Amino acid sequence: MKVREKFLLISFISIALIVGISFFWKPILWTFLIVAPLVIMGVFDIVQTKHTIRRNFPVIGRFRYMLESIRPEIMQYFVETDTEGRPLNRILRSLIYRRAKGANDTEPFGTQMDLYRAGYEWMEHSMYAKKNPQEIGKFPRLTIGGKDCKQPYSSSLLNISAMSFGSLSKNAVLAMNKGAKMGNFAHNTGEGGISDYHIEGGGDLIWQIGTGYFGCRNDDGTFNEKTFRENALRPTVKMIEIKLSQGAKPGHGGILPAVKNTPEIAKIRHIQPGIAVHSPPSHSAFSNPIEFMYFIKKLRDLSDGKPIGFKLCIGRKQEFMDFCEAMIHTGITPDFITVDGGEGGTGAAPVEFSNTMGMPSREGLVFVHDTLVGFGLRRDIKVIIAGKIISGFHMARAIALGADGCNSARAMMLAVGCIQALQCNTNTCPVGVATQNKSLMKGLVVNDKAPRIKNYQEATIHSFLELVAAAGLNHPSELRREHISKRIGMYKVATYDEIYPYMEEGCLLNLANIPKDYQKFFKLTRIMSN
Repeated sequence: MKVREKFLLISFISIALIVGISFFWKPILWTFLIVAPLVIMGVFDIVQTKHTIRRNFPVIGRFRYMLESIRPEIMQYFVETDTEGRPLNRILRSLIYRRAKGANDTEPFGTQMDLYRAGYEWMEHSMYAKKNPQEIGKFPRLTIGGKDCKQPYSSSLLNISAMSFGSLSKNAVLAMNKGAKMGNFAHNTGEGGISDYHIEGGGDLIWQIGTGYFGCRNDDGTFNEKTFRENALRPTVKMIEIKLSQGAKPGHGGILPAVKNTPEIAKIRHIQPGIAVHSPPSHSAFSNPIEFMYFIKKLRDLSDGKPIGFKLCIGRKQEFMDFCEAMIHTGITPDFITVDGGEGGTGAAPVEFSNTMGMPSREGLVFVHDTLVGFGLRRDIKVIIAGKIISGFHMARAIALGADGCNSARAMMLAVGCIQALQCNTNTCPVGVATQNKSLMKGLVVNDKAPRIKNYQEATIHSFLELVAAAGLNHPSELRREHISKRIGMYKVATYDEIYPYMEEGCLLNLANIPKDYQKFFKLTRIMSN
């Protein structure tokens, strides 16, 4: 007898017994409060046609869906080890939480990492280590602004990466911005535009302009110079970043689910509320590298000379090289380039894009840095890295590979209260970080979380400077690829300068000096020159 038939038989017998006993003992009828709902659910399961499990296993089949719904929590709290969690393991999450709360962030009894697995990395220290080169509150700064910039910005080495109001709640945005103000570092608005919560906290802003031109768009979605200038001239806007692509979904465009598109958010973005908003995959203000350079110049002029840069996840290498050639041709260069990696992402993204599209951040960073060096452009442009920057070592590795500074998104989310519940795209974030549900966001107390943002950022930079000092260096700019080693096999280790050899300055400007790995990009040029 199958489970379905057993259920029907048991239900019939139970009801008959209760009714029979009720003739002698009336209180037995109260059991219908338990039995009746179970019978009704079971009968509904049998007659419905959508779920086979429930149809074949009435009532008990429902437990399968219940357990599946809490599987992430079971894995996180009971199954995964400290080093296995994804996207961030428990070691990294705990580090962020402790630093954000100002708690002890040291570890007892040695490392939990497997030092002999392929991929393990470490930093080489010096017998002549320096004292920590800077005290708390006196961190080295990064000046961003090239030859055409009239208002260069003195940036922290670690800032808040791009996350939009809409993707994040107003409380999360306000807490981050207040924390940035307290710690004297910058807050990237994300492509969703500048909200009142970005302004209220008083923190320095990097205003990101995406393909949807939110906050500076016409009704048809094209770029609007007037509204751009109005926002760009705000005193708190220190830099402007053109988003070409992002690590989570390069070539796709941003996604704002309909449930998050409130009237308030729609007003900021100049769109209709209550509908899902998919940003275009590419920009309408330019269609080739030359036009892009002139668009950069236009934004610099409209903003009265503030630093203008762009963010991208590397896809086709040829296209970035075309940008570099356009810089040389026009004489126009961005003030900074933010390199995102395929491992990035704090919001909604199609699985195929999140898992398989876009170059990882390390390879992307090396390519961008080396290509700029090859074209003789690196000194004019600052390079920022974004994509799973969590600890001081992550900063050291990025700067050794070629970055000037770092941006972090997920670490800042965790510092403000995120528990990696993986519900960013459902509007049900249980801690009020990535939701527009007013009831849930009330749980995030801004005045409590803002100092945690500041604490985490400060402690991470301090740990980074300690690593720099341990390597015997006086300044982060002295970090080189040879300072970081990587195990590439059980019995083989290489430093990053061996894995990624340095590019010779200006070598891409002369066909006779082009490295082998780059020669394929110049085949057409060679044919034309012959």
